[in-house]
Amino acid sequence: MNETAILSTAYLGPIQYYQKLMNYPACIIEHHENFIKQTFRSRCDIYSPNGVLTLSIPLEKRNKRQSVKDVKISYEYNWQTLHWRSLESCYRRSPFFEYFEDDFRPFYEEKKFAFLIDLNEAIQQEVLNLLKLKPEYSFTSEYKSTYENADDFRNIISPKESLEKDPEFEPKIYSQVFEPRHGFIQNLSIVDLLFNEGSRASQSI
Repeated sequence: MNETAILSTAYLGPIQYYQKLMNYPACIIEHHENFIKQTFRSRCDIYSPNGVLTLSIPLEKRNKRQSVKDVKISYEYNWQTLHWRSLESCYRRSPFFEYFEDDFRPFYEEKKFAFLIDLNEAIQQEVLNLLKLKPEYSFTSEYKSTYENADDFRNIISPKESLEKDPEFEPKIYSQVFEPRHGFIQNLSIVDLLFNEGSRASQSI
């Protein structure tokens, strides 16, 4: 394990992502790579009554090779209301949803961000505040395909990759609302952990 981790931007990133922010002395978040579809850069996985539910942010049409820092959010349909209603329906019965809902609601009922990286960063700052974590991280100033003396998780922390690609990550068990129906589901969005564990969430990262 090196001292620095390289991460992609993430929308309500998975627990695995926040473990890197918490455990590495320094992290660098990528802002200059070409955007990659169907990843945690623009989607998150939560626990619904039917199992895993993916919430995806719609994006404006873009060139195939567009830097992630230039990717804009589309508001052609009201995805914010859809995401918030999904969070409410999935977590209303969780122990701490009511405790945190006023912290998250503005991102879906009041605020609009033009760029994906700005939304992701704003929500991430809110999550870190709720977790009472103050990790050291910065942003890339240019794209590098490889890094020396740093652990690169840009393509490892991904819904397309097995957790076996990250042997450092050991999911911790915690109570989930629909666990009696479908069993424990690991490495969901950080909000699953927050709404279920509250102030104890950072201990399960």
